[in-house]
Amino acid sequence: MQNVESSESRSGILAGGNWIVDQVKIIDIWPAQDQLANISSQNQGTGGSPFNILIDLAKMGATFPLIACGRIGLDAPGQWILDQCRAHEIATDRLTQTSDISTSYTDVMTVQSSGRRTFFHQRGANAIWDGSEIDFSQSTARIFHLGYLLLLDALDQPDPAYGTRAACLLAKAQSAGLKTSIDVVSENSDRFPQIVNPALKYTDYAILNEIEAGKTTGYVIRQSDNSLDIPALESAVAKMLNGGVKELVVIHFPEGAYACHSNGQCFWQPSLQLPENYIKGGAGAGDAFCAGTLYGLHEGLPVQECLQIGVGAAATCLSHPTCTEGVQSLSRIHALTSELGYRAPLR
Repeated sequence: MQNVESSESRSGILAGGNWIVDQVKIIDIWPAQDQLANISSQNQGTGGSPFNILIDLAKMGATFPLIACGRIGLDAPGQWILDQCRAHEIATDRLTQTSDISTSYTDVMTVQSSGRRTFFHQRGANAIWDGSEIDFSQSTARIFHLGYLLLLDALDQPDPAYGTRAACLLAKAQSAGLKTSIDVVSENSDRFPQIVNPALKYTDYAILNEIEAGKTTGYVIRQSDNSLDIPALESAVAKMLNGGVKELVVIHFPEGAYACHSNGQCFWQPSLQLPENYIKGGAGAGDAFCAGTLYGLHEGLPVQECLQIGVGAAATCLSHPTCTEGVQSLSRIHALTSELGYRAPLR
């Protein structure tokens, strides 16, 4: 019988999935087809769920191990990713390089006046990563985070026993004693039920935004007038829990977050009240929220406190156009929260 280490004796977050170099361009307008927009500035930054989350956790001051896993190219962008990880004391022995395909990148076009962004993505080496090199039985990490589903071609493939290869990978992590966490990419498609739902059965923490949750469950949460349909949001979370999530479903959105535990407890958390012209870009805010929430979950904090760290981390992220440069230490996140306060309660 396999000797499975208890969650309490484990430490660290092992994060796998998309490793991306972002080229973030600030533009004056979003142009019509065949028309011109002006680029006022450009920054190179981190991209992809595990890359952003591990860098965020390091910047927040996490004292537990941070471990990268995935696939990058044997090229200059791949080396830049390795350099960034090592500078933040993120273990890279499970982040493998290949000469067969280049490192993934994304052109992020951010409109200066609104912070709204549009992504032009090259999948690169992420498309062939399937996690087969991970021996979970040798890992002492507490949490395995996987993201983004729907943007990992090999793991999004069907599996006869588990539904998808991603679900199989998550099942292996759970069997070895790790808690599992997932995130999903926002895309305009009908693939969500077939790819996300199988993974829910082997997920402890599902952390998605309201659009992704709606597409996964069939509920329209964000209405045409940009308001939140609260009953639809609550129904979507309940459906995901019924779909097999073992502990916690967390949905985040610009107004805040809503979470429900499998024991029936539910929590609302408004986002921070940001001053005018504070937001420099929206890229990475969801990953910062996820990082803050995972920080709290790893440390065994109450769910409400996890959500508070999440919205605080997201707020710091919004202060810079790249995905991670704006994220601050946990003490600074708490100070910013005290300084700005929260928006009006959601419920």
